[in-house]
Amino acid sequence: MLFEGQSIQCSLRESGVAEMRFDNQNESVNKFDRNTLQEWRQVTQILKDHGGVKAVMATSGKPVFIVGADITEFNELFASSREQLIKWLVQANEVFTGFEDLPFPTAAAIDGIAFGGGLEMCLTCDLRVGSPKAQVGLPESKLGLVPGFGGSVRLARLIGPDNAFEWLATGKGYKADKALALGTLDAVVASEKLIEATEQMLLDAASGKIDWHSRRAEKKSPLQLNRTEAAMSFMTSKGYIAAQAGPHYPAPVRGVELIEKSAYLPLEEAIAMEHEAFADMAQTEQASSLIQLFLNDQVLKKKAKIAAKTADKAVASATVLGAGIMGGGIAYQSASRGVPAIMKDINQSALDLGMKEAIGLFGKGVKYKKITNEQMAQGVASIKPTLSYDEIKHTDIVVEAVVENPKIKAAVLSEVEELMPADAIICSNTSTISIDRLATNLKRPEKFCGMHFFNPVHKMPLVEVIRGKDTSEETVASVVAYASAMGKSPVVVNDCPGFFVNRVLFPYFGGFTKLLRDGCDFQQADKVMHKKFGWPMGPAYLLDVVGMDTGKHAAEVMAEGFPDRMSKDEKDAIDVMFDEARYGQKTAAGFYVYGKDKKGRPTKEADPKTYELLKQVCSDAKDFSDDEIIARTMLPMIIETIRCLEEGIIGSPAEGDMALIYGLGFPPFRGGVFKYVDDRGMQAIVDLANQYSQLGNAYKPTERMLQMAKNNEKFYA
Repeated sequence: MLFEGQSIQCSLRESGVAEMRFDNQNESVNKFDRNTLQEWRQVTQILKDHGGVKAVMATSGKPVFIVGADITEFNELFASSREQLIKWLVQANEVFTGFEDLPFPTAAAIDGIAFGGGLEMCLTCDLRVGSPKAQVGLPESKLGLVPGFGGSVRLARLIGPDNAFEWLATGKGYKADKALALGTLDAVVASEKLIEATEQMLLDAASGKIDWHSRRAEKKSPLQLNRTEAAMSFMTSKGYIAAQAGPHYPAPVRGVELIEKSAYLPLEEAIAMEHEAFADMAQTEQASSLIQLFLNDQVLKKKAKIAAKTADKAVASATVLGAGIMGGGIAYQSASRGVPAIMKDINQSALDLGMKEAIGLFGKGVKYKKITNEQMAQGVASIKPTLSYDEIKHTDIVVEAVVENPKIKAAVLSEVEELMPADAIICSNTSTISIDRLATNLKRPEKFCGMHFFNPVHKMPLVEVIRGKDTSEETVASVVAYASAMGKSPVVVNDCPGFFVNRVLFPYFGGFTKLLRDGCDFQQADKVMHKKFGWPMGPAYLLDVVGMDTGKHAAEVMAEGFPDRMSKDEKDAIDVMFDEARYGQKTAAGFYVYGKDKKGRPTKEADPKTYELLKQVCSDAKDFSDDEIIARTMLPMIIETIRCLEEGIIGSPAEGDMALIYGLGFPPFRGGVFKYVDDRGMQAIVDLANQYSQLGNAYKPTERMLQMAKNNEKFYA
């Protein structure tokens, strides 16, 4: 053994090829943290000084190669000065270039994921061999960053700038066959032959059969490009990527600019330029938010893993009560992840619609080559539509998804409880009705909770798991584990009107309708909240998508539950639209009118009639600044979100922020409400709330907010 550390072990094989094995003894995966970099530096020096080494092969003792850098170290690092950050980058890159400069051939044997710093390590090697399980990529743009360990400049020299642009901009992972075709990998062999094949390639290189010197020299040299053609390529790529990324995500464009500016520089100077770009991106609000989002997502995944271990009921079969589009979506989601689903309804037409929805979703999977025809057939066959309750006598979980009416839901739940196994779980996919209220007539309320899916089910990642006062922790754990197995991100919340997501959404709508009342143009509000703040759509358009009937009903539930903040003593824009049966997209008219163009594509247009209708509840048109529109719509949501944390409706800022991002599409680059408040400072939020105090209690900060402002406290330490 040449070296044995906590992250790396290195030994010399009989062939003279040294095996440098990444195998972190303290983690389930390999990642680049400070200790790993330090050990790699030591190993490189040992290999350089040994004298008997013909070549070196980098391998992994894990099911993955290296997943990337240790993001948990980033926040502290990025909070340091720019000078300190660049100094760290220079020191880290000395390790990468030191390995790259070893006086013999090097190769990486990749059996699994090599992302970010993991791929950057592989790019320092002269050769890269993958198994069919290999997956490589540079996902830094998803964190608001560019690569920092030479990845952008080395990749561009290896596969050409146009391909490198795509890798940097999308942050996607590429499977072995695609990586081989582009030249990121030099060979793909079966997993069981990976080490043997890589070792043989190194021996061929050491003996001169493979010209590793030329490969290394080409990677270190400026790009061999026609300057005129390259300028056109760079300009076109920047324009396209800027349009795709949007103004709130600067990292993809910065990655293209980095490759452009460093194209004609030797590798050492190009990497120095990469350091500058990395430092610029690392200290942006976007990077801070996206990194926090990543860490928050890890919190959800960890909780789901714990739930899977502690659940007392493994879900192997499911029943969805209520078909249609929602029921079909839930049944599809369950069946597509290997849990067969019965779909029960009282109407054959609803069952037909539910099956049509599920079959259509499986069909899209085939169309986009995510599944095979055989897998589609198996998935569809695992959904059983039925008009009879007989089929559910052996089910593990029932998800009730009937009409949003408390009497109907309560009756259905009581009826189905009598027919289920005693240890089976019942869930209600309600968006507003109290779980405790629905549990009143159940004999086993400890086996009952909410399981709130968001529409469309197959696209929206969030599932709210709503704990009632009698719900057992074992039931919660089982439902969290089931939701996670369905490919969803479950967040546990406590029961209250609207639960968490809808409870904080409707104050946002309330702020919007008050804006209209005071003379704001709904199109201007939509434009500001979409284009400038970053929501997927503005509040008027969102109400049209949700449906004005649904919006009015939910608003009434919120007003009853929180009359001091959410009740209203006057008719508003939602009432006007509802009274005119302009429910939004479902009726082809709401704030906007909806139709299709000559090619059958959906259209959305402003309707002059909307302005006429709104005159009965709105003042004459008035100009509002962008900042005022953002403040008046967002403050009620921000304050209500903080209230939910204070009341224990949500367990942590991380869970709250992820629920908003995954359930509502809160702009990821802003990180969620709690991160947004932290970035601006609580005092600034309190001052803004005081500025609009005349608008009512929805704008009144809590006592805890005032205390946090006074003490300069943050939600994320």
